[in-house]
Amino acid sequence: MNVLVTGGAGFIGGHISEQLAGSGHDVTVLDNFEPYYDLGIKEHNVEAAREATAATGGEYQLVQESITDENIVNDLVASSDVVYHQAAQAGVRKSVEEPKKVNSYNVDGTVNVLNAARKHDIDRVVVASSSSVYGKPEYLPYDEDHPTTPVSPYGVSKLATEQYARVYSEIYGLPTVSLRYFTVYGPRMRPNMAMTNFVSRCLHGKSPVIYGTGEQTRDFTYVEDVRRVNEQLLTDDSADGEIVNIGSTDNIDIQTLAEVVRDEIAPDLDIVYDDPREGDAEHTHADVSKATKLLDYEPTFDIRKGVQEFIAWYRENQDWYDPLVRRS
Repeated sequence: MNVLVTGGAGFIGGHISEQLAGSGHDVTVLDNFEPYYDLGIKEHNVEAAREATAATGGEYQLVQESITDENIVNDLVASSDVVYHQAAQAGVRKSVEEPKKVNSYNVDGTVNVLNAARKHDIDRVVVASSSSVYGKPEYLPYDEDHPTTPVSPYGVSKLATEQYARVYSEIYGLPTVSLRYFTVYGPRMRPNMAMTNFVSRCLHGKSPVIYGTGEQTRDFTYVEDVRRVNEQLLTDDSADGEIVNIGSTDNIDIQTLAEVVRDEIAPDLDIVYDDPREGDAEHTHADVSKATKLLDYEPTFDIRKGVQEFIAWYRENQDWYDPLVRRS
């Protein structure tokens, strides 16, 4: 099949592109290489997908343009069977600083993708959403019926993204699925996340820093589980028109996460604390029963197994991935 992955040089998009290329599909990646973090990581995502393509004899094309360019989006969607819409301006704190920019990428860009997909009768559009849409919990774990009251412009933009996808499905008959990801982590993840900061600092003999009390909780989802369910949606129409949580069911507080990472690398280090960061949700915890019912989704990595896998990968790739190594 011909697959378009917007944001396909990013973390999750890169893994989806690699997975689909390795399964023999022709993959086109649309990514504007926004310098939100070190672009060398994106280059490694592209290389991983190219290597997967070479092993299967498929085709891989990288287009360095933006989803805000309506004509570019239209031309690429026209030659695709399925679109994985992963492109977005990521980052809660970034959205607090530049809400208009986040809206332009995440909302206007999404409408460009959906319009083109409707025009060219695409088989399916799989949209990346986020647990950030929930905001303050009225109860936990979050199910898809929980009120959506995001506490950051990023969360608002993701809510708009998935609601546009739902409306295009209901009004125009465009097959769409929106996946609400819960704190995805793993190889080649963004380096400015809590887990990468903990691992990097511990490997350099520095205390992990927690922003806030450490009582915040997260549902960490290993990227292998995410890319597996995305590949399934290439041909599976069981969730068309739906919004679905994709998490791990393995809720952990940030204090414990820091301790797990520290104990794996440098048990003698103390943990230090700093002021909380604006816009961060206090708690996330996924109810994945809908994903299980519709897609037989079952997460395979608990947090301790995932952390061990990630630390092992980090050590092997520290020379190009670790921000402290790159700056030295």
